[in-house]
Amino acid sequence: MSYGQLSVKRIAFIVPIRFADVAMPKPLELDLLRTLIAVAETGSFSNAGLRIGRSQSAVSMQIQRLEGIVGKELLVRGGQKVVPNRLGTDLLAYARRLLKLSEEALASVTQPEVSGTVRLGVPEDYAASLLPSILEQFGRDFPLVTVELVCEPSTSLARTVGADEIDIAIVTRSHDIPVEVLRREPMAWVASPHHAVWENDPLPVALFQTCTARTNILAALAEAERSYRCTYSSASLAGMTAIVQAGLAVAGLALCSVPPSLKIIGDREGLPPIPELEIGIIRGSNHKNVAAARLHDALRYGLAHADPALPHVQG
Repeated sequence: MSYGQLSVKRIAFIVPIRFADVAMPKPLELDLLRTLIAVAETGSFSNAGLRIGRSQSAVSMQIQRLEGIVGKELLVRGGQKVVPNRLGTDLLAYARRLLKLSEEALASVTQPEVSGTVRLGVPEDYAASLLPSILEQFGRDFPLVTVELVCEPSTSLARTVGADEIDIAIVTRSHDIPVEVLRREPMAWVASPHHAVWENDPLPVALFQTCTARTNILAALAEAERSYRCTYSSASLAGMTAIVQAGLAVAGLALCSVPPSLKIIGDREGLPPIPELEIGIIRGSNHKNVAAARLHDALRYGLAHADPALPHVQG
């Protein structure tokens, strides 16, 4: 540096910034919750220890740890039994749910992948309305399973299941097909929105071929002493819809299967109520098909818990 020149050095001061420790709540350990459940269900630390394989003192220490985490006592000690207090009872409900969720989570990632093919039978008028949401969830849960769908009337499906030609069938309960009822489906009269065909006498009716719906419709007309003539008979929902939409007849359909192109009619048009349909599941004799067992479970749950169908109704 030459004389007269000033050298300036920039000095950087690095000041460490320390964040204040934020008190975070401690998580509830599943082992501690399992011990709480054991104590509540057995009524003592010693009996709880026998259930979970720990000594009485170890059980006591775990309960103390759990009470330390929540900051409150959970049990009423003394007397002949140890029982949960109000807070302990509330925590027990969460404990059981957390343990169940933990078991389900573990099972979902440790169970072997289910694969294979399942042959599923269903009447055509149920297929489009009852199956999509069930099969959508099943496909997400078991992506390696292929479902082959067969659409036939319930009577035909019962025979094919009996012969093990298909694995599972959704059917309508009848005297010939006794099943556990999982869903009750209302029946509805339908007609073309452009033709008042119900004013004709005798009443022109389109009927499915031999099935419970046909039996119920004829019984309702007989009880009401309404004269009718069968203008069309088919196992096809599409064919029935075409005849009705053309104004050639009225028909009785499961409420869940009424298409938007048809109008729901009934008492105002002088037509009697039709008994509802009872829907269940039958299964073939091959119980070694794991994929079929999983689909059977999914169908049972889906049919039993599905919301009632809300068809398009034209005024």
